[in-house]
Parts: sequence; C-alpha cells; structure tokens
Amino acid sequence: MKNIKRCSWAGDDPVYCNYHDFEWGVPVHDDTKLFEMLILESFQAGLSWITILKKRENFRAAFHEWDAEAVAMFTQKDVCRLLLNKGIVRNRKKIEAAINNAARFIEVREEFGNFDQYIWSFTDHKTVYPPRPIVKLSDIPTHSPISDAMSRDLKKRGFAFVGTVICYSFMQAVGMVNDHMVGCDKATRAGYREKGL
Repeated sequence: MKNIKRCSWAGDDPVYCNYHDFEWGVPVHDDTKLFEMLILESFQAGLSWITILKKRENFRAAFHEWDAEAVAMFTQKDVCRLLLNKGIVRNRKKIEAAINNAARFIEVREEFGNFDQYIWSFTDHKTVYPPRPIVKLSDIPTHSPISDAMSRDLKKRGFAFVGTVICYSFMQAVGMVNDHMVGCDKATRAGYREKGL
C-alpha cells in the first residue's frame, strides 16, 4: 500500500510492510491462526521476526498447514526430517517444543471448547491499548503483567518456549494488544485521536 504511514519498525521491506498493514495488532479468533502464531513466535526466540516471516510459507508446509492434531503426532523421524529442512529454523529444541505445544494446544481446546476462548480470557476478550502514546520504538513494551500471567499459566499447562516476552509478541501478533506508534495510520484507527493522545 502506497502513502500509508507506518510504525518505523516496518521499514520498507514488502514482507514486513504487508505484515504491519494487515496483521500486526489485528484481532485473531481462529484457532488455526492462533496456533500458527504461537508456534512461529516460539521459533522467533533469539531471531528477528523478519527472518520468521520470510520462512513462513515453508513453516506452513512443514507443519501440515498448522493442523495441531497432525503436528502433535509427529515422531522423532519427523524431527529429523525437519532438521534437514533448510526452509525453516532448524533448532531441535524449538522443533520438539512445537510438537509438545501442539499436544498442549489440543488439551486446552478440549478444556475450553477452543483455544480462542482460553487465550483471550487474559485480556477479558478485548484488545488492550497502550496506557501512554507510543512515540518511539523504545516505548513499545516487551512484556506486561498480562503476558507474565499468560506465560505462567501456559508453562503450568506444559507448554515450552512461552516466556513472557514471547507471549507479549504473540499478543501483538494476534491483536490482543495494539501497540502501533503515534503517527501510524493503524494507531489513528486504534483510537489515539479519540483518546486525545
């Protein structure tokens, strides 16, 4: 999209710009998409998000179109297969965590009816907006009391690679929080003007 004002982190990379314009901060309630973002965020740990985005379609194919039931059934043979896949992040611990998390995801879904109901309960099923204007990159939080609580509960349920920073990034990715910067068109639509910020 031309002439759109974006958060500075989006830069001019088409992949990043598209993600910024159509996904980041947009509420997601589809379980398959929630599962995708949870796994991708866990793979992002220690890496740049643009690295993950550029491998996204490879991840989609490698993890059976984000079918949690299929991923939960992966064996050590599948782990070895994925470790040879140059199109994804080849980290054994992260791959094994993804398989484990698929099984845990299914357990949560069975308990709550869907994962959406569970995960959005941490924000009372609403998007959380920043208490203060986000003017510069350093104003964007890396975690919050909500992500702290989410991380603790996910770990208690047996999930792996779900620290509070990963949880907060996940919350941004699925629109549980909207951290677009002042001056960004998305921030305007998020209500900064209405709040007088």
